[in-house]
Amino acid sequence: MKISAKKILRGIIAIVVVAGLGGAAYFYYFGRSTHVNVTLARVAPVSEIVYATGTIEPVQWAKVVPLQRRRIVELCRCEGQQVTKGQVLGRQDDTEERAVLREMEIRHQQLQRDLDRAQKDRKDDKITKAELEQKETAVKESNSRIAAQQSRMETLVLRSPMDGLILRRDGEIGEIVGPTDVLFWVGKPSPLQIVAEINEEEITKIAVGQAAFVANEAFGGKSLRATISQITPKGDPTTKTFRVFLELPADTPLRIGMSVEVNIIFNEKPAAIVVPFAAVSSGAVQVVEDGQIRRVPVTTGVRGTQFVEIIGDVGPGAPVVSPARPELADGARVQTEGSKESPTQTAGLNKAASTNTFKPGEVPLETSWDKAISSALDAHILTLVDEARRKDAPR
Repeated sequence: MKISAKKILRGIIAIVVVAGLGGAAYFYYFGRSTHVNVTLARVAPVSEIVYATGTIEPVQWAKVVPLQRRRIVELCRCEGQQVTKGQVLGRQDDTEERAVLREMEIRHQQLQRDLDRAQKDRKDDKITKAELEQKETAVKESNSRIAAQQSRMETLVLRSPMDGLILRRDGEIGEIVGPTDVLFWVGKPSPLQIVAEINEEEITKIAVGQAAFVANEAFGGKSLRATISQITPKGDPTTKTFRVFLELPADTPLRIGMSVEVNIIFNEKPAAIVVPFAAVSSGAVQVVEDGQIRRVPVTTGVRGTQFVEIIGDVGPGAPVVSPARPELADGARVQTEGSKESPTQTAGLNKAASTNTFKPGEVPLETSWDKAISSALDAHILTLVDEARRKDAPR
């Protein structure tokens, strides 16, 4: 059987086309690379915090409030001055009380004269013993009424409840004030404390002795320290909060009455290998090595606001897929879009360690990281403050 040249040529072309299509299909399914975003695993501080707001108060202090609603007739200008317990700070109008007291005293003088005369008459048997006792009783009752009136007048005198410093004075002469108006704050200028309210769902995370970082806009990026000194045993069922007291160091720059943001650290590591939360999926991360995916099982540790500690066969500087791509199997070829670092989480560390760069997979020298971590802590705490503030903000 003789085969024509045309048929042979057609057969060759068909074989070439099929081979080409097969090669294209193989390349499409097995040779193409998937684009992924990566972030570098970093050594950085990571902390779990309880966020709250609080107010600076003296450890020892008291308010001076009027007991009756009256007009102010006298008020000392004594802010910043030392006072002693019982010292007069102001007076309210007692004109009516004085008039009543004067009438009582005049009446008492008359009753006393009647008693003196009765005692003399009793000696001369001009009156009975019962009549004398009646006069004595009238004088005693008069004395009691005068004492009660003087006590009422005393409530119109504003006195210092303790030895201390006049921290603040409110009100002016001529104003009408009552029991809801605080006219003076008296206390010891030091030591100071923070009084904060903690949500009931987070109260079990904190304990006396835990450290806290404090922030106030007046001091910019400076992180201040405090320590939990007391937790109120009973919560407020209305606000669903517990009152917590935090001790401040003697050299704190914070001032009485300032509002502060409090970040109580209940779990922390100053140097942990961290990645974004989105990089961890089903107990593993995906590391990119030589353009291919390698799934590495990890255990998560301390969980920060954006980043989480990972424990496993992942070193500092390892490129990790973030967000994770669980649909990509081990060995899948990928192209990376470049490292996506979190400036808030690593800026402080990068700045501090700018002269201590290292290659992926290398562990830096301990002495280099000591300085880096120390400088990074402040930046890390400011990040926690910002994240907690955004989380707590009303929506």
